[in-house]
Amino acid sequence: MGHTLRPHGRRALFGAAVAVALVAAGCAPGSSGGGSDTAASSGAVSTAVPPDKVTLKLAFTDSPDMTKALVDAFHAKYPQVTIETQYTQFNDYVKSLKLSMSSDTAPDIAQYNAALKDLSAAGLIVDLSGYEKAYDWDTVFPKSALDELRVDKTGKVLGTGSLVAVPAGLSLVGLYYNKDLMAKAGISAPPATVDELEADLAKAKQAGLTGMAVGGLDTGALHVWGSLMDSMTDPTAQRNWINGKAGSSIVTDDAVAATDTFASWAKQGWFPSSANGTSENDSATAFSKGGSVFHVNGNWAAAQLGEAMGDNVGFSVFPPKTKDAKAVGNGFSVSYMLSSKGKHQAAAAAFLDFLRSPEAAVIESKGGFLPPNAEAAPAATGVQADLATANQKIVSDDGLMPFPDFAAPAMLDKLTSGLQQVAAGRMDSKAFLQSLQEVWDSYHGS
Repeated sequence: MGHTLRPHGRRALFGAAVAVALVAAGCAPGSSGGGSDTAASSGAVSTAVPPDKVTLKLAFTDSPDMTKALVDAFHAKYPQVTIETQYTQFNDYVKSLKLSMSSDTAPDIAQYNAALKDLSAAGLIVDLSGYEKAYDWDTVFPKSALDELRVDKTGKVLGTGSLVAVPAGLSLVGLYYNKDLMAKAGISAPPATVDELEADLAKAKQAGLTGMAVGGLDTGALHVWGSLMDSMTDPTAQRNWINGKAGSSIVTDDAVAATDTFASWAKQGWFPSSANGTSENDSATAFSKGGSVFHVNGNWAAAQLGEAMGDNVGFSVFPPKTKDAKAVGNGFSVSYMLSSKGKHQAAAAAFLDFLRSPEAAVIESKGGFLPPNAEAAPAATGVQADLATANQKIVSDDGLMPFPDFAAPAMLDKLTSGLQQVAAGRMDSKAFLQSLQEVWDSYHGS
């Protein structure tokens, strides 16, 4: 959503990693689109890395250290394949990549960006379905993570159709908690349900503590509201709306109840009074300094919080509505796609497959992400171990939910400004949801 991860962060996940409209229209699964390493006519693909020296170009904007480490590790495994990286600052990445992807010097591999959807009609993105089958990616990568990277032939409906990218590291939003402040408030364990979290927030206020640090200036309030939506609404209906499935609506009784809960928490003073003027980054910093009992944020904040708070910080899946409900959490991934103009697509696809390897898992973890191959994740301690446990639960329950702003290009601004008004008591829940639906209808057609 128009912002960067910290250091690899939310801009990548909300803006630069939205899986939209990147189908290689007119290309058969694994089609080379002018390349030479695949059998496009039959849809068959080759997974044999060429023995001769090959040079690939990779364009990216997020996580420079992790990207370089992945490239180096892949080269160590396949010394004949050299990958030259091309870094572009986020603000210039979209414009630069749109130009280069349509040129004869297009990069072989590139990171996703939501604004690249108009490349699909030109057939500039490889449909990875053939590679998915050849490499058995569906048995290794979480289903929900791959589904976020599927798009139909219109380029607007996600979660169905062709696979257009492969994840290199997953994100997950959940509940951070300060163990010392929990004890001070008389809270013995992390909340297991939304009702328990409400009770804990009330206990925090009674103890003279701030319940939850929230950065409503940008995406912090969206994390809280999105998590409540995950827990209090039907996951299938919510996912359909975010993915753009025809006939979907967010104006439901459950969504009104979830939004009412968010508004109630703000009204009762469980958020800081300055929440609407505080950024997500600053709210995380405040939490790290003991400013609140709870904080809803993603894995990208774990390194900062772990360094500042040590064993005093924990992380859990945001509590569901009932104890027996499946775990659901917002998240996405830094992902990579292939150019249909690439002349060495078998080698480029091998790099995508490398992203699920044990070697890559170590690098992805060090980069602050959750390895898409959860079984290959290295052992972790502290809050990072909590994240790994939460990720395994989400993967087991197939509960990874796309970020709500994926629903339409203009959705982030409407979400951010609307939640500020809801938190301030200037907009009721139904009006807020109706404003979101108007944006959805404008993009997808009512």
